[in-house]
Amino acid sequence: MRFQNKGVVVTGAGGGIGRETALEFAAEGAKVVVSDIDPITAERTTKEIVEQGGQAQAFTLDTTDPEAVAAGFAAFESWLGDLDILVNNAGIREITPVIELTYEEWCHVINVNLTGVWLCSQTFVKRLLATDRPGAIVNLASTLGVVAAPNRPAYTASKHAVVGLTKQMALEFGEKGIRINAVGPGVTRTAMTAHYFEDPEITASIRSIHAMNRWAEVDEIARAILFLASDDASFITGTTLIVDGGWTTGKKM
Repeated sequence: MRFQNKGVVVTGAGGGIGRETALEFAAEGAKVVVSDIDPITAERTTKEIVEQGGQAQAFTLDTTDPEAVAAGFAAFESWLGDLDILVNNAGIREITPVIELTYEEWCHVINVNLTGVWLCSQTFVKRLLATDRPGAIVNLASTLGVVAAPNRPAYTASKHAVVGLTKQMALEFGEKGIRINAVGPGVTRTAMTAHYFEDPEITASIRSIHAMNRWAEVDEIARAILFLASDDASFITGTTLIVDGGWTTGKKM
């Protein structure tokens, strides 16, 4: 039980990687804040955890709203008792060519994927520093935080920025005992990517870009997140762990 009695906050925990991460933390003894902009999905994940004997509480949170984030973390800390771990999982994407992307869509993706990570991290770290506590942050980057792909300009820019922000925060807070890392998943089967797997041609293409000839399942990404958040990674900070089945290793010829 690596996280017995640890206070964990997971954003975007209503589904996909966030949901699985919250479930895994709870299974290892953590007390989990299940936050999501959608209260229905947050409650659903929380119900799953409680039914499995874990401790969780659902909270609605817009990670791009500074006032909501400040109020949210005050409420999280009040319920948890101590803040120990933050997983910045909330994120969105677009599939639009650079020349067709609107300003509004660009801003929305950047706000959720980057500004939300910064706001939640800043608020979390301030509360740790106020109580002189160590802690850990794991940010969700992407393979598109280290390479590019067609028609995802805002998403790719935001995830590259998350990798840079992870390094910057790790550098600033390492001496305080606060570790900050990121995970960069390859293609992972979630509700957001479900339509990929309904098309045989797209499925074959996904297999072809991964050295392991398959995509990831959410539990494989969640386990990497838990590793970076745990004491097993006590001397790891500022790194982005790419969990991509060999996508970024190289192309098959």
